[in-house]
Amino acid sequence: MGILVTGGAGFIGSHLVERLLDSGFRVTVFDNFSRGSYSNLKNSLGNPHLKIVEGDLLNAEQVSKALEDCQIVFHLAANPEVRGWLASPIDHFKQNIEATFNLLEAIRKKGALNKFIFTSSSTVYGEPETIPTPENYAPLKPISIYGASKLASEALISSYASLCGFKAVVYRLANIIGSRCNHGVIFDFIEKMKKNRKELEVLGNGTQNKSYLYIEDCLGGLITGMEKSSENVEIFNIGSNDQVNVLKIAQIVKEEMGLLDADIKLRKEFNDGRGWAGDVKIMLLDCSRLKSLGWFPKFNSEEAVRKTVRNLLNKD
Repeated sequence: MGILVTGGAGFIGSHLVERLLDSGFRVTVFDNFSRGSYSNLKNSLGNPHLKIVEGDLLNAEQVSKALEDCQIVFHLAANPEVRGWLASPIDHFKQNIEATFNLLEAIRKKGALNKFIFTSSSTVYGEPETIPTPENYAPLKPISIYGASKLASEALISSYASLCGFKAVVYRLANIIGSRCNHGVIFDFIEKMKKNRKELEVLGNGTQNKSYLYIEDCLGGLITGMEKSSENVEIFNIGSNDQVNVLKIAQIVKEEMGLLDADIKLRKEFNDGRGWAGDVKIMLLDCSRLKSLGWFPKFNSEEAVRKTVRNLLNKD
């Protein structure tokens, strides 16, 4: 069976490609390589079942060609930045919403697909009153353009699945971390400490408390849902069973870099302690729906953070 992975040269995508190839699937990677890289795919290069297409989801002809001989689509390509100063609203509209629309239109015109799998985000919930947050929580009120773009994409996917007769699986991800991740709080802390070994700047008051899931556990969830989902459109949360706050992450980075004497400097720009406009302070997902299919994370949030720091520092 052929599988198309958009964003397959990125952090999560490249790990997923390895897992799919190991399971015997034929995999086509479709990526514009603006964030992904061939180095992420080094463990897969040379596999006869791998095809790499350098293309843009905004180009309808390229998308249509990439879909040839693919019965399943994993749609991971997106602009992943929640922070507004690193991605503009037009970036999110084009790279997240318009790109998803183009992919779905190409599928509609080809008329042959078994399953469409989409990596959405916990940010679609906004700041929910229910913690842990289940998939049926409502109303969904995202507080970032990124979250809004993911929610809009979910709606498009649901409508096209009904229109075109394919099954859709939507995953609302917690913070996914591990080797090859190149953005987010852990990556930022390490880069900051490489530049200034005496001080680590933390955005907000450090009490932001969220779920962090190691990439290995994320892949297990993605595959479980792919194999066992039964509804025409099914939504699954994927996250760890607990949370870790930003100050603890900063401490772990200091420990693993051997810089325990470095001072932590809090940059409090918002009275409520969030790190930036659109930053969800508290996030923990109820993942019981996916667990009912047999998936369970192996690592808690703190273990995932420490493993990731070591990955990024090439300690293991």
